[in-house]
Amino acid sequence: MTSLPGGSGRGGGSAMRPGRVVCARCGTVADGPQPTWTCSVENGTRQYFCDSCSREYLRAIEGRLDSAWW
Repeated sequence: MTSLPGGSGRGGGSAMRPGRVVCARCGTVADGPQPTWTCSVENGTRQYFCDSCSREYLRAIEGRLDSAWW
């Protein structure tokens, strides 16, 4: 689970039900990871991004990958 940027971070979303996932960018809530969402591990914390945010920020996401992943 994650929280919005500027939130408590580390394991955020403690007030949320277990199994609920929150988009780290816009706050959209889903019951469990959605198959079309993007998952990222940043500073040891797993973050999920909804379809809309994934599409909008795709270049920034790809820009962080090593060229071997392209």
